Amino acid sequence: MVFRAEKSRYTKTMTSFAVRPRRLRSSPALRSLVRETVLDATDFVYPLFVRNGSGIKTPIASLPGLFHFSPDTLLTECEAAMGEGIRAVLLFGIPDAKDAEGSEGWSAEGAVQQSVRLLKRELPELLVITDVCLCEYTDHGHCGVVSGTSVLNDPTLPLLSRVAVSHAEAGADIVAPSDMMDGRVGAIRAALDTEGFPDTPILSYAAKYASAFYGPFRDAVGSTPGFGDRRSYQMDGANRREAIREVLIDIAEGADMVMVKPALAYLDIIRDVREAVNVPVAAYNVSGEYAMVKVAAERGLLDEKRTVLEALTSIKRAGADIILTYHAREAARWLSEDATI
Repeated sequence: MVFRAEKSRYTKTMTSFAVRPRRLRSSPALRSLVRETVLDATDFVYPLFVRNGSGIKTPIASLPGLFHFSPDTLLTECEAAMGEGIRAVLLFGIPDAKDAEGSEGWSAEGAVQQSVRLLKRELPELLVITDVCLCEYTDHGHCGVVSGTSVLNDPTLPLLSRVAVSHAEAGADIVAPSDMMDGRVGAIRAALDTEGFPDTPILSYAAKYASAFYGPFRDAVGSTPGFGDRRSYQMDGANRREAIREVLIDIAEGADMVMVKPALAYLDIIRDVREAVNVPVAAYNVSGEYAMVKVAAERGLLDEKRTVLEALTSIKRAGADIILTYHAREAARWLSEDATI
């Protein structure tokens, strides 16, 4: 009898916890009230692919739901995105012709330059960011000048600077060098300042890893290297401390914002960078990360909405202030319909 009484008192104590975390999970309103990380459409940058011409809206096979646009159809897409709460886009150009230097990258009549002029005239409130690289424009598919099988660092810097200046001349709000050549941020900063664009910010792809997750993007823009790979200039995925070194170098050279790419496989790097710097931190939810979710959702293996919002929330929770994602439009719609995950 004594044992039973003691057991009863013990059971009563154990079922009357003073601390119950579940109390704050009991309803959607309460969960929303105490949510630590809040995802919003204004966090997103929407990457878009543009080529010269008119009336072009061609599906990209490797990126379901995405398209190649001409400047006129790009304008329509951006108007729709703004209506859903998107406030920033990132433009990638697809050239009419390629050469060893990637010279169409700095042509005033290039697809990016034409698109920037149109967007800034018709949608002045839209923040237009331009990718600064050569890989889409070179006939060898590398991000810099090539000699034999080597990608040369220093001869590439003036070419990247020409691309950045051409984007600024067209009216780009932000230029974003993605090549990973040493010293390119400093070279671009000097060129922008010299050419009369000292107020144009630089968003540097500062910690860009040599990743398998870029496959669908390379198919979309035709930038697969004609030989070798990009491991001699993009970062080794096994390295963590090196990311901080890269980020600090770029900030010292004049980067106003820094980026980690890819995002989901490098959440630890996003957190490390966030803790190391006081400038805005961006993270790129890249093409492979996007395509995996799309294909799995099409096969009925994942709930697309919940998966996308969970993934994007994890990127922001890791420390990203800015999220570049191909999911931007659909995620913005979902967030406006239902703030719960």
